[in-house]
Amino acid sequence: MDVPREDPASTADTTPPLTRRVGYVLKQALGLMRARMDEDLRPHGLTVPQYACLELLHGPADESPLELTNAELARGAFVSAQSMNQVVKTLHDRGLVERPAESVSGRRQPVRLTAAGRAAVTAAQGEVRAIEKRMLAPLTAAEGEATVAALTAMVAALHERPD
Repeated sequence: MDVPREDPASTADTTPPLTRRVGYVLKQALGLMRARMDEDLRPHGLTVPQYACLELLHGPADESPLELTNAELARGAFVSAQSMNQVVKTLHDRGLVERPAESVSGRRQPVRLTAAGRAAVTAAQGEVRAIEKRMLAPLTAAEGEATVAALTAMVAALHERPD
């Protein structure tokens, strides 16, 4: 009995090599960006999670600084709640953030920047912006915008649950 044979062309693996897969390249870019940020934030006395916390609290340039909970900060900085507790404690001990003396509602104790925290994040922003600019330097402005749009679409697609 003859067993039908598949066409080798139809079963060929068309998956690109690891170094050309989007997840691998994203992880590589993230790792290198993190390493550069670690180096460039060190003279400011900040770690990447501490900078992220300050940046989140600083908010958009055209708005007042924000008040966020530890949980909101942890989600925004991509760290665990436990890690963010330590980050906030360290920043609080350094006088860069503060909490209200009493809870606003229930156990919710939002964190906000102090004047020293605003100065620290403002001083460090130039370093981070320079890293972003260096990373996007090989691209035209339109390609940079398209890259951000494509990555944003990928994030949205991964948030969706398949049926």
